[in-house]
Amino acid sequence: MSNQQSFWDGGSKTMFFTGLFLGIALTAMLALVFAFGSIWSGRGPLAAAAPSPSVPTQPSVPTQPTFQAGPVAEVNENRDHILGPKNAKVTLIEYSDFQCPFCQRHLPTLKQVLAQYPNDVRLVYRHFPLSQIHPQAQKAGEASECVAKLGGNEKFWQMHDKLFENQATLGSETYKRLAGEVGVNVDDFTKCLDSGEMANRVLEDYASGNDAGVAGTPGTFVNGVLIEGAQDISAFQAEISRILGS
Repeated sequence: MSNQQSFWDGGSKTMFFTGLFLGIALTAMLALVFAFGSIWSGRGPLAAAAPSPSVPTQPSVPTQPTFQAGPVAEVNENRDHILGPKNAKVTLIEYSDFQCPFCQRHLPTLKQVLAQYPNDVRLVYRHFPLSQIHPQAQKAGEASECVAKLGGNEKFWQMHDKLFENQATLGSETYKRLAGEVGVNVDDFTKCLDSGEMANRVLEDYASGNDAGVAGTPGTFVNGVLIEGAQDISAFQAEISRILGS
């Protein structure tokens, strides 16, 4: 009979500790395999510590500087085009574009406001030509300024209305015809328009609107509060009533 003993011939205590050791070793091996698999696949707690090369959650757009709009430039009685009583409690400063269809649509609303508050509201027109989409906006603004130079504030407002009425045909010949209709010397008007002498006047208005945070036309400030777009008259009535306390 052989004196060698197999594992199965050992005592129960030996078999228990041996089995326990093998179980621990197997568990540790499985855990190690799982950990390496998680790291390799990009999952698991260790992988979370490293940045993933996956698609970013936000577009890769260069960061733009934050623009802080300032207050709208104060009314200059000697420069601005003003319609309404000088001592009005409410001032509407409209930044507009003669070729903008929304500005054309906005005009009747502003006239309604002036008619409703004849003693309390005045309107100031400032140029904001969106030249990239309205190629005649800049020159139309210059045409209105040439009329103002030759005929004064009243002639400016007449030209203002006619430019919007003839928005579909804006151009050099239209400007000359309208200048004649409002009663300024057409030859002098043509010299002014063709020379470009009023170009900076228009661009200065645009710059002031840009500084005040105007992003599109029409943009109308009601005592400094910006109302964007061709809004219904109720938007203006609400703000004006708040100011007047009525």
